[in-house]
Amino acid sequence: MNKTELSVSQLLEDRVCLEVESIDRMYLNVHVPGLQRELGMVSYIKYHLGQPVPSTVVVADQSRAFVKAIRRFVEDEGIPLVRFKKGQRKEDIAREHLKRFKGTEGVVFVGSAQEKAIVFRTQRRRRGDTGAPYPWIVRSTAMVNHFYFYCVDKDFGLFFLKFCTYFPYTAKLCLNGHEYAKCQLDQRGVAYQGLDNGFLSCQHPALLQRICDGLSATHVRGLLQKWFARLPHPYTQRDQEAGYTYDVSILQAEFALTQVFDRPHTGRVFFEQVLRENLDLGRPDQIQLIFDRRVTRRTPGRFRTRVITHGVSPSLYVNYKSSKIHQYHKEGRALRTETTINNTYDFAIGKRLHNLSALRQVGFQANRRLLNVQSISHDCTVGEDAFQKLQQPDLVDGQRVCALRFGDRRTQMLLQGLVIFRLNITGFTNRDLRERLAPLLGLEPSQLTSGMMTYQLRRLRLRRLIQRIPGTHRYHVTDHGLRIAMFYSRTHARILRSGLTFALDKTTPNPIHNAFYKLESLIDQHCHQAKLAA
Repeated sequence: MNKTELSVSQLLEDRVCLEVESIDRMYLNVHVPGLQRELGMVSYIKYHLGQPVPSTVVVADQSRAFVKAIRRFVEDEGIPLVRFKKGQRKEDIAREHLKRFKGTEGVVFVGSAQEKAIVFRTQRRRRGDTGAPYPWIVRSTAMVNHFYFYCVDKDFGLFFLKFCTYFPYTAKLCLNGHEYAKCQLDQRGVAYQGLDNGFLSCQHPALLQRICDGLSATHVRGLLQKWFARLPHPYTQRDQEAGYTYDVSILQAEFALTQVFDRPHTGRVFFEQVLRENLDLGRPDQIQLIFDRRVTRRTPGRFRTRVITHGVSPSLYVNYKSSKIHQYHKEGRALRTETTINNTYDFAIGKRLHNLSALRQVGFQANRRLLNVQSISHDCTVGEDAFQKLQQPDLVDGQRVCALRFGDRRTQMLLQGLVIFRLNITGFTNRDLRERLAPLLGLEPSQLTSGMMTYQLRRLRLRRLIQRIPGTHRYHVTDHGLRIAMFYSRTHARILRSGLTFALDKTTPNPIHNAFYKLESLIDQHCHQAKLAA
């Protein structure tokens, strides 16, 4: 069997030398829950700050003080301050600064950029009875300065924390689960070879998987609290004691399954073959299987499959609502299947960080289900090849073997006998086969000679449907033989014969006959219209 004849199941079982299931990138919203609505803002100003008039003007000094604290921190620590330009990739800038960073922990650089953010504004309104003006706080959007703190942590590696400098100072935290795993392996002295955002090999794969499984919401909160204590903080101690503390919710989470092949070429050829056979994965019926969610006409989103080629590497995208699965051949060495969840409500799961364990279950199961769907799809083509091979004469070990044609009555009776012989733990002989096959063919056993049975035994043996028991003249049915025999006999008896009976029976109404009648009517109508057009 050459590489392209391998089924998906065989490839994943026999040709994968490392399999890692890990959280990949996480993009988290860091916010003060009580300050996300207008009434919370009013309460903060009136009752916490003690200002009689609720207006955003009173927090302007607090915002300016926060910006000054950031600039003073940068100057005191000698940290590079980078102004991001439009079109620049922040990840590329981070890699360049990381090469020059010499410590094990610390702030690598601070970046600044103007970006759109949700803010609170004060509008001037007038009372309906007196016309007197009064301030009113509303939610709005504005282009405001953001500061990116790119830091290295001994447990998480490179991450960034982005602060909005406009009240209520919402932040974003971006980290990587694969980088977390690499840091943990380094601390334990375990050798590994990394891919970009992944692993190519590892000295202790089981330990690596345990580390990936151990990344939890508690670890993420610990990272955040640790760096909040080191970086400039927009809220005072008094604010925090009053309950104005940050909480974390999930904006985006990626759940990755990386399967490294023993031979890169095998993986690439096979991956492209799987892509060709799974262009319908975006259909609602397939999406239901992959995400284990019911899809109806009212389900929002576009259900589609996209294949995008970057250079010579194709990628598969499957969408469900706001989420997607991305599958591609990573760096020519591994199959990466990655579920990205952009809205946890797509799966009836809350956004708070403590829901991470439930969310990771959804993401990892979606990856596995996609592979299962692809396995079933591709195994159908393997089955088609196996079926066609049985229909033609073949050359096995230098010996010519006759076909086992599906429509041949003698073949059907022969394989029905194999199903029964499988129940005999001592096997069966030439005579046993003759006595079983003759009644099925409507003959007496004496009408079938020993030579005829030897011919049948030979083609069954060369086709690997039966195997001789060593040192005897007895045979037993192989697992492969049982599957072929059951497929032939059940398909012929329960589908072909009964289906044709219904299709040809014009006296008794039945669904199959009705469907054929409708098809014939449509064909006749089309032919009639074609003649009129001519």
